[in-house]
Amino acid sequence: MEKAELLYEGKAKKMFATEDKQVIWVEYLDQATALNGVMKDQIQGKGELNNQITSRIFQYLTKKGIDNHFIDILSKTEQLVKKVEVIPLEVVVRNFAAGSFSKRLAVPEGTLLPEPIIEFYYKDDLLDDPFINEAHIAFLELATPAEIQEIKLIALQVNEALQELFAGIDLQLIDFKLEFGRLADGKILLADEISPDTCRLWDSDSHEHMDKDVYRRKIGNLVPVYQEVLTRLNNYSF
Repeated sequence: MEKAELLYEGKAKKMFATEDKQVIWVEYLDQATALNGVMKDQIQGKGELNNQITSRIFQYLTKKGIDNHFIDILSKTEQLVKKVEVIPLEVVVRNFAAGSFSKRLAVPEGTLLPEPIIEFYYKDDLLDDPFINEAHIAFLELATPAEIQEIKLIALQVNEALQELFAGIDLQLIDFKLEFGRLADGKILLADEISPDTCRLWDSDSHEHMDKDVYRRKIGNLVPVYQEVLTRLNNYSF
């Protein structure tokens, strides 16, 4: 497999074509962003850690029977994925109150929710990724009602699988963001990445942040935290 022309460059990744039109070559970048790009820094080693953590997690989800776009890891910073038409939605699953949820509803961070809550955000940087509901999704024609129900079902399956995984490495899964896409035949597939960039993780014993909040809130160094997450994942037997 050969890397061809650059198709897209985002905040954390570059995506390249390959000789297979259904396969994308992804390169993770040493860049950290937060607050919709208000915070932006080059952090050496971050791309390598995100790539390896994401690859490990997608390998785990595949073993759990959850279809996703991941094909193979190529190097410390590169992987191959299936080409999908990205659905412009961020799907957030919350197990505990934290972040914007706590601010919006005045619920103390760390409050256990009676059951997982799924939220949708419209992926549009110019609009600052606004919180939307299913009626908005239908109006904007982002996804059909049937697709939304499938996305919600997959999100809950991923939540159950990730809670089991992270509990096995002494981490609490507070909340996380997923993205989805459509294959050429219309099938909905889990896509993007799953890492401490997209998950809010707390150490089960100390409750210390083990995610991008250490950067976003300026409470620690990102690389050692992400390295600890990767080390725990690598030591965990699927």
